[in-house]
Amino acid sequence: MKHALTALAVSGALVAAAAAAQAESWDMPVAYPANNYQTENDVAFAADVKSCTGGKLDITVHPNGSLFKGDEIKRAVQLGEAQIGERLLSAHANENPIFAYDSVPFLASSFEASDKLREAAKPVLAKVLAKQNLTLLYSVPWPAQGMYFGKQIDSVADMKGVKFRAYNATTARMAELTGMIPTQIEAADLKQALATGVVASMISSGSTGVDEKVWEDMKYFYDVKAWLPRNTVFVNTDAFNALPKDAQDCVIKSADAAQTRGTAKAASLADGFVKTLAEHGMTTGPASAKLQEGLDQIGATMTAEWLKSTGTDGQEIVDAYKAMK
Repeated sequence: MKHALTALAVSGALVAAAAAAQAESWDMPVAYPANNYQTENDVAFAADVKSCTGGKLDITVHPNGSLFKGDEIKRAVQLGEAQIGERLLSAHANENPIFAYDSVPFLASSFEASDKLREAAKPVLAKVLAKQNLTLLYSVPWPAQGMYFGKQIDSVADMKGVKFRAYNATTARMAELTGMIPTQIEAADLKQALATGVVASMISSGSTGVDEKVWEDMKYFYDVKAWLPRNTVFVNTDAFNALPKDAQDCVIKSADAAQTRGTAKAASLADGFVKTLAEHGMTTGPASAKLQEGLDQIGATMTAEWLKSTGTDGQEIVDAYKAMK
């Protein structure tokens, strides 16, 4: 009997070891804090994948730029240094202007419009990413972008000379057209940049404002709803193709769920973020008519520039988007 129990124990250990050997472990670097809804959604996605695959694929989410900084994530996944990652693709518009499809000013200013624009852009974006050994999985919007300042702004002329936090080519170009001075700052470095005066204004969502407690450094938030940038999750194509078919299906199924869940969460939080800014002493509200008029003119200029830079690919996205409206 003793020998039989020993044999069973050894057999069980071998089975467990074999299962562990078959399990795949992936690293998923992300740029935002662990308590940000985008990161929480990624963690839920990873849990869904693990459950769906019966533990055969285990994804570890590394928040706040802890594994790779924001501007390093895309390249790390391309090279296979990480198997999967999340990135604000518009930050790579200098590499390919198509990546800024979600940041064309005033093209899509609501969650519904953002979803339509995402769907319209999907074929073109997937094609561009495929050439870089990346497979598109899902994307989740931020709340609409508003403008933060340390002083009251009544017109575009009032922005001249203000130090502005840029996070992609679109925001840098907007700064140039308004006369502000852009400096590229990643999310993980934003608080320090504000505290030390490296920047004194920015365009971002209410979520970022709450995450970084910007009321400690800025006093005005203008809810101009310029666009809804999207965090995009992509996987190294070689790593994805190496998975068995059932695991691939689990990843895709979990990605679809994450996109739906994350979008609903963003929409539910949007008004609350702005309310929180106001509760901490910030002046919040829409732009004045004069300021909005100036911003609309800048938006028209930037839309024309984006279409020119993207050629037929950009026009295909805009045409498909307009056909859905």
